[in-house]
Amino acid sequence: MAFCNKFGSLVRQSVSQNGQVQMASMLNSIRCMSSNKLFVGGLSYGTDDRSLKDAFSGFGEVISARVITDRDSGRSRGFGFVDFSNDESASAALSAMDGQELQGRSIRVSYAQDSSRGPRSFNNNNFRGNGRFGDENGC
Repeated sequence: MAFCNKFGSLVRQSVSQNGQVQMASMLNSIRCMSSNKLFVGGLSYGTDDRSLKDAFSGFGEVISARVITDRDSGRSRGFGFVDFSNDESASAALSAMDGQELQGRSIRVSYAQDSSRGPRSFNNNNFRGNGRFGDENGC
């Protein structure tokens, strides 16, 4: 149902002033919606890759589960990513796990935002980026 609502919204947004549909933009958006990679936020600092994988493996084959850690301290940053072998497993996991408790913390689960919406750069010794992880396809 959520997919249908999102699709309808994309179609309405893609219709230009003269009534023609901008198909390339719409198809790219649809491709990004069907994803098998999930973002998991609100993780306990005690959650590691193995426990994250175990928590999501009941929904299908987990290809990888990774808790993102601080480069300097090695401590969890409180979020991670779970890759499933197919979209259906990812969708089931998202529906079932979003808002649930994992190791004493309520987690947030959503589709990972794949994006490369501009170069990351260093400016006056401050890292400035777009705050999103992604691929070259601009999703």
